[in-house]
Amino acid sequence: MNWLGVARDRTVLQHHRMLIWTAPGAVVWPAAMVVWGPGFRSTPHRHHCVQLVMTLGGSLRVRGGPGRWRRCEAVLVRPDALHEVDALGGTVLLGFVDAESELGAGLCARIAGDVAAVDARTVARWRQALGSLREDSVERWASDYLLRARKTVSVDPRVEAVLSHVRRRLATGETLSLASLASIAGLSRSRFMHLFTESLGVPLRPYILWLRLQRGACELIGGASVSAAAHRAGFADAAHLTRTFRRMLGVTPSEIALRNRRSRGLSVEGGASSFSAAAAGD
Repeated sequence: MNWLGVARDRTVLQHHRMLIWTAPGAVVWPAAMVVWGPGFRSTPHRHHCVQLVMTLGGSLRVRGGPGRWRRCEAVLVRPDALHEVDALGGTVLLGFVDAESELGAGLCARIAGDVAAVDARTVARWRQALGSLREDSVERWASDYLLRARKTVSVDPRVEAVLSHVRRRLATGETLSLASLASIAGLSRSRFMHLFTESLGVPLRPYILWLRLQRGACELIGGASVSAAAHRAGFADAAHLTRTFRRMLGVTPSEIALRNRRSRGLSVEGGASSFSAAAAGD
């Protein structure tokens, strides 16, 4: 699957809520990625992103570090917080949000402690809004609910020019130095960094890393091997991609690919029963 095939020409140049790209089982924004598929059981782990875990029927169990298990239908996890999730037997939606973005900061403000259960009334509204789990329904849900934590900011044309350059060069392995990108914008390095963060809600380096990570995820969902996905996303090798996935998302590339290959055709109403057997084997 090539880059334009994954992107569907939906690049985010005018508005922070527009998609970068979609793929079956995944929807991606500049500082966030939403995927869905069979439930899972994790070992205790931590990752450098804000995470939403929500069952689309029934409940899950979660605990922070060595604490007691808590049962709920959805949970928000603070960046770098040790946690463990048991969501076997149903369909699960996972939201990953860059911890250094304004969206991530907005979500963190809603998390008391390391993990915070989302109240049942909110989960009911979210499930109703999601309806059938397709890319368009997930996009609408995220725009109406999840992305509200980030204020609307117009992207400066000079930043747009840099974004176009970054996306063209993403898979080449090019360093994309601050000096070269500031030169494209026609600004000093300090002024460019400030303007970039102001426009996108996330600093330059984390933004580029998220683009690479998200492209790698969509390549995997499209059927690419871990090595091929790493190459096309501009990582040094498969090991580099795997380390980044573990650190940023708390999952391996293979787990993302497997879960999303099983996610096609799921619905909120039918997903739990349809995938209980498959989930138990994860």
